[in-house]
Amino acid sequence: MQSFGSMQKTVSVLLVTLLTLSACSSWRDSRANPSNWFGNSTPAPVETSASDADALVPKQSSGRGLFARPEPEDTSVPITTITELRIEPNASGVIVVAQGTAFRQGAYDAKLTFVESEENRKNGVMEFVFRVNYPTYATAQGPERTREVTDAVNVSRQDLEGIRLIRVVGQQNALESRRR
Repeated sequence: MQSFGSMQKTVSVLLVTLLTLSACSSWRDSRANPSNWFGNSTPAPVETSASDADALVPKQSSGRGLFARPEPEDTSVPITTITELRIEPNASGVIVVAQGTAFRQGAYDAKLTFVESEENRKNGVMEFVFRVNYPTYATAQGPERTREVTDAVNVSRQDLEGIRLIRVVGQQNALESRRR
């Protein structure tokens, strides 16, 4: 065990050594000095892009954590036939309601998936594909009314600007509704 006097001497020697080295110009210019590990800053060309405008705005996270499972693979397929398309106005725009007949019973997770296309946008067309999932096990085909599936999507007035035609596409057919 060190005595208090011995510890005081050690601290004093370290302090004197540190002060001596910091005052020495050779230490200041030495490669052993951590403040010399990187050179002075110099101007560099900047590559800018549109995304740099919001560099300080945090990116929207997917809400998935470190141990989250990966996104499931999309196994949906277009519904066999589209049997009905209704456009119902509401306060914020319209509701696009589509009904279709699945190939076999048990279709689930029906969704109207928006098709992003430059040609559609140029022609004033809003297109959806009516997609469903089927069970992995075999199911009976069954009567047509037991295979009917309905889905709807809300479309705002802003999204309807410039749209003259709404189309819902299935595997075997498509139904359209034109603006009057």
